[in-house]
Amino acid sequence: MIFILIGVSLEAVALEIFLVPNGIIDGGITGISIMLSHITGISLGLFLFIVNLPFFILGYKHMGKTFTITSLGAIVVLSILTVLFTPIQAFTDDPLLAAVFGGIFLGIGIGLVIRNGGTSDGTEILAILFNKSIPFSVGETVMFFNIFILGSAGFVFGWNHAMYSLIAYFIAFKMIDVTVEGLESSKSVWIISDKHTEIGDTLNDRLGRGVTYLNGEGAYSGDDKQVIFTVVTRLEEAKLKNIVSEIDPSAFLAIGDIHDVKGGNFKKRNIH
Repeated sequence: MIFILIGVSLEAVALEIFLVPNGIIDGGITGISIMLSHITGISLGLFLFIVNLPFFILGYKHMGKTFTITSLGAIVVLSILTVLFTPIQAFTDDPLLAAVFGGIFLGIGIGLVIRNGGTSDGTEILAILFNKSIPFSVGETVMFFNIFILGSAGFVFGWNHAMYSLIAYFIAFKMIDVTVEGLESSKSVWIISDKHTEIGDTLNDRLGRGVTYLNGEGAYSGDDKQVIFTVVTRLEEAKLKNIVSEIDPSAFLAIGDIHDVKGGNFKKRNIH
C-alpha cells in the first residue's frame, strides 16, 4: 500500500505539474479525463474517479475483490491528489521538457502501482472484458484504445500537443517496463550438450552460478540428453556464451528473458 501511494503521488505530480498545464495527455481513461476536464472546466480529479468507477464495477467479478479494492483506493487517492496539486505552478512551460519528465514520473508511478497489485486506469479492465469476445490480445486492445484517445487530443489541444502526448506516452510506456521488470533483467539459459558435466562445473566455478541438470530425450534420435538450466544476469550473458563455446562449440544454447527471480540460491559468488 505504501508503494501504491508513492506511485499515485508520482502520477499526480506528472499530471498536474508537467502534462496537463502544457496541454499534454496520457492514454487510457486518464487521457479521456484530461480532455473532458479541459472542455468542461471541471476538476480533473472528479473525472478520474467518475469515468474509472464503472469499469472497476464491471470488472469486479473478473479481477477479484482484492485487486478491485486496491485499485479503487489508488483511484480515490489519485483523484484527491490531482485536486490538491492543481494550484501548484507547472515546473516548465516547454512542452518537450514537460512530455519527457511528465512521461518519466507517470511511467514510474504507474509501474509502482502495477508492481504492487493494482491499477490506476480502467482501460486494462475494459480490454480484459472485450478480450472474451474479440480476437485480439489485451495489449492490442489497450493499444487500439490509446491510439484513438491520443489522436483525439489533436482536436482538443492541437496537433502539436497531440504529438507531444505521443512522446510522453512512449516514455511512460518504457518507464512502466523498467519499474515493473527491474533495471537488471535476468536471463534463463538452456544448454544441451554431450559435455554437460564439464559445462555445468565450469559455469559454477567461473561464473559463480548454480546449475540444474534435467533429463531429456531427443525426439528424432531417441537418445537420452542432459539439459543444463541456469539463470544469469544480462551482464553475465556474454561470458556464459564464451564458456559454452570454449567447451563445446556445437552445443545447443537457448537464452530467454525473465522478468523476476525469487527464491532458491540465486545469490551468486564472485566470478573470476
